[in-house]
Amino acid sequence: MKPIAYAIRSLPGGLLGRLAARFDLRGNGAAAPRAAVLAEARDAEVLVVSYLDRVDEELLAGLPRLRHLASYGVGVNHLDLEACRRRRLLVTNTPGVVTEATAEHAIALLLAVARRVVEGDRIIRRGGWTSLDPAYLLGTGLDGKVLGLVGFGRIGQAVARRAVALGLSIVYAGPREVEFPGARRLPLDELLAASHAVSLHVPLTPATDGLLSSERIGRMRPGAILVNTARGQVVDDAALAGALREGRLAGAGLDVFRDEPRVPAAYLALENVVLTPHLGSGTRETREAITAMVVEEVERVARGEPPLHPVP
Repeated sequence: MKPIAYAIRSLPGGLLGRLAARFDLRGNGAAAPRAAVLAEARDAEVLVVSYLDRVDEELLAGLPRLRHLASYGVGVNHLDLEACRRRRLLVTNTPGVVTEATAEHAIALLLAVARRVVEGDRIIRRGGWTSLDPAYLLGTGLDGKVLGLVGFGRIGQAVARRAVALGLSIVYAGPREVEFPGARRLPLDELLAASHAVSLHVPLTPATDGLLSSERIGRMRPGAILVNTARGQVVDDAALAGALREGRLAGAGLDVFRDEPRVPAAYLALENVVLTPHLGSGTRETREAITAMVVEEVERVARGEPPLHPVP
């Protein structure tokens, strides 16, 4: 009999079906509720999850034969890694593949906010554009401005490459110096005060939870723009909404939220906020490439080969 692999939900590209050659593949349809997973995956040796699926002590206790947890996505804050370690469970994820798509989306949000693209679209659709005026709906140019990148890993540097082409100067805050032409490393508080726009690119950890606090938002340059394609928990929502409502900040582009898919009502009421539903890696090419990485990792481990992307 083939070992059982269970996928809590289908993934883009339909590539999980390849696992049926080696496994008794189960699930792989609409997102299964917890009770169904516990009943249907009890004897599974491989569990495929996405960043939307919480894997905790309760779930792992109900899957006694599990050997490999293959996670779709780079983030691991949905996984109880300590519980996995206690069970000596192999955990893999899919780093790197989301870099370029996420960087593109961060730049798209920055441009949309700076040039008031979405606001203008809404005005036209509701019939509000009725006259021509040279001073109408003026945005902010980016050429010659300073972009502050909080986190300067793969995604932060990919954003920087695109931003330089738009004429922006780069400053960054991070744990170490990075060789990037023209970029300057600054302490976070100095970066916030110096930057015309700030883009967040840090993972969610105890150190970054609430990193952009009310106090730090207050230190941002007046009229600045904030872009967040990292994690919603990094930002104090009430403080950010207040700064946007009062006009201390010019606008924000937000792709991630603390309690997804719920979006704070305070943001919904603001014209100077562009909101997208966690689309950072949302291109067909990227999402299908992530699925391919998941499948490759499961197949490698099944063949007795070391995984390419184990989570420590």
